[in-house]
Amino acid sequence: MSRLPFELSLALRYLRPKRTFVSVITLISIIGVMLGIAVLMIVIAVMSGFDLEWRERILGATAHLKIEAIEGLMRNHRAPAAIVERDPLVKGVAPFVLGPAMLQTQPLTTDEQPLVTGAVLRGIDPDQEAKVSVLPKSIVAGEFDVSGHGLLVGSTLAHNMRIRVGDHLALITANTMAKWEKARKKDDEIVVPQDFTVRGIFSVGFDSFDRMMVVSSLETAQELQMLDDRVHGLFVMLSDPFRAEEAASRLQKALGPNYEVIPWMQENKEIFGALATEKVMMYIILFVVMIVAAFAIVNSEITFAVNKIKEIGLLKSLGASNRQVMWIFLGHSIAIGILGVGLGFALGKLFLMNMNTILHAVRDRIGFELLPAAIYNISEVPYKILPTDIAIICGGGFLICVLAGLLPAWKASRLQPVEALRNE
Repeated sequence: MSRLPFELSLALRYLRPKRTFVSVITLISIIGVMLGIAVLMIVIAVMSGFDLEWRERILGATAHLKIEAIEGLMRNHRAPAAIVERDPLVKGVAPFVLGPAMLQTQPLTTDEQPLVTGAVLRGIDPDQEAKVSVLPKSIVAGEFDVSGHGLLVGSTLAHNMRIRVGDHLALITANTMAKWEKARKKDDEIVVPQDFTVRGIFSVGFDSFDRMMVVSSLETAQELQMLDDRVHGLFVMLSDPFRAEEAASRLQKALGPNYEVIPWMQENKEIFGALATEKVMMYIILFVVMIVAAFAIVNSEITFAVNKIKEIGLLKSLGASNRQVMWIFLGHSIAIGILGVGLGFALGKLFLMNMNTILHAVRDRIGFELLPAAIYNISEVPYKILPTDIAIICGGGFLICVLAGLLPAWKASRLQPVEALRNE
């Protein structure tokens, strides 16, 4: 004899495969829940993976905190840097100069036309840069050398402009153009742009950085932008980037109102805001799939109740209470939910573990790359199974299944024995 309560025993008994219409609808309900959970789990895991991938790339290319002077330029960067370095979360501090520039190639022969493009000039202290970014470790050609008139160029920018290590470039800033305007008014003065040599090409894995950035020494950038000893601010690296807001609040109090401390989340809030919005929208859209599966469960429970009217009448005539009858039918939908959610979780995890193998097989078979590396800068689809996401997906799916079976179970429990046995 089964040790389970008779309500649960009956509910599980009705789940056994039989060649009946009710069994077919029950099977369809389980498959619907399974597919809904699997699809939702796969999509959310991939979105979480992309979110983590972007965070890692952004944190590798940019500092965790940026400190700027309220007045615009930082005249004595060493004083605030000393205050910042005393914070226990801070690993490194480095000054920077950042501004727009124009880059022009210098062809070796007169037959070639020079190429011109807009860029962002970043002036760095080479002795301190390793403490605040991965730039020194990201050189893919040449070497990390910005001494004198040396430059470092992003890999995408170098590819687009056909730049190689050792090439000569002209770097033009707004101040250079202001000098040209003054010289234009004097016939006896000719101002030519300074000549720079490409010493290295870097790839930090963040497209905006690799596509636009040109790196020089701090002194060169200050000279080009006529800043004297002033800088645009400080970059700060933390031991824990996810405590950036905590460190920013503490450093803001230590530095006072003349400085602004900006955490990396605020600097990139558009990117992560868009990702968060997309993730929420995908939750909403894909939970609609679960609601569709819930209608199948409602249909299954109603059909189940109609086919078991005689059994309901017999149970009630033998003394079964409304609550016990209700739990028989509710247990049926709970069992569908458990089976559907469990199988969906297993299917989703199995697909995620073999997803990149499947994508590579499709690419080799049809010759079409579903995830072009040139666009996404990744060779495989990233995914991350977060416990909170799994709890929301599986918990939400199971709750929908229970709620779907609640109304039919309640209606069945209210059926009177006389009505149930009248036509039997």
